[in-house]
Amino acid sequence: MTAKWTMLRIGGAMKTLALKVAMTVMLLLAAASAQDETAVLKFLVIRDYNGKPVRNASVVMHPVKKDGKQARGGLELKADADGKTSFDGVPYGKLRVQVLAPGFQTFGQDYDVSQPTMEITIKMKRPQGQYSIYENPRNENKDEKKPPEDKKPQ
Repeated sequence: MTAKWTMLRIGGAMKTLALKVAMTVMLLLAAASAQDETAVLKFLVIRDYNGKPVRNASVVMHPVKKDGKQARGGLELKADADGKTSFDGVPYGKLRVQVLAPGFQTFGQDYDVSQPTMEITIKMKRPQGQYSIYENPRNENKDEKKPPEDKKPQ
């Protein structure tokens, strides 16, 4: 055999090997895409006390690791005038959702994304009064006498 025929033979073997590698990669990608399922999440943010929508509420989504800790990254969405927002392409698994809106308590809850489409309604509450250890507790007996104050000598 001449050198020319040997080179053609090696070239043909390389093409066959490259074709096999390409087919294997395509099969692996197809299998991976079938396992990496994603969902469409639709959010509705409303007031807890009257059911009216909360416009411009920030809906923040964070992935959650298997140990329950929040993973890096995340995505923030804004609710429209009807209190609605959505996102397509959320991977299946645990997801931490936080909702922030001026004049309302911050909402936070973990969800298990396991369906192709999920509709999540979030009811925002008004801020609650704060409790202070320096104020009189509500259950304190008002009839108790206060200790006498020290009088200063004159």
